[in-house]
Amino acid sequence: MALHIVLFEPEIPQNTGNIARTCAAIGAVLHLVHPLGYSLDEKHLKRAGLDYWHLLTLIEHASIEAFMGEHKGDQLFFFTTKAHQLYSEIAYPEDECYLIFGKESRGISEHILIGHEQDCVRIPMLGEARSLNLSNTVAIAAYEYMRQHSFPSLVQNGTLHRLTWGEAT
Repeated sequence: MALHIVLFEPEIPQNTGNIARTCAAIGAVLHLVHPLGYSLDEKHLKRAGLDYWHLLTLIEHASIEAFMGEHKGDQLFFFTTKAHQLYSEIAYPEDECYLIFGKESRGISEHILIGHEQDCVRIPMLGEARSLNLSNTVAIAAYEYMRQHSFPSLVQNGTLHRLTWGEAT
């Protein structure tokens, strides 16, 4: 399995930190496409990712054009409110699947979307809502991919700890 989460020009460090934590928890590769709206040394970025950074594979790309040129033949899925098909209607490939998300303020540029209309997907929501939070959108999409592939390599069973009333958890 090779799930790749791609952020085009992310602007908010807390969102990226949260997304990094999700990627670390599921074994997805995180791609950050420059320019970024923050420094990778940003304390809010590090704090949102908690102590999961050592579990993360992070790849940086100089620009959207550089990323697109490098991944011309790959399976790319663009998450946008402008798509006609739902994210849950797609059969995501198990090998080298790239889920791509735009910047928080404007999403993915239409000049990119027009060339990939058949690969654009959306998460449904009320018409009056402009968009979901970026880190929530990534989590929804990533877990749909994982669900479709039976959550490979993820721990699926938990254990309750038998405590008596009043004990600390």
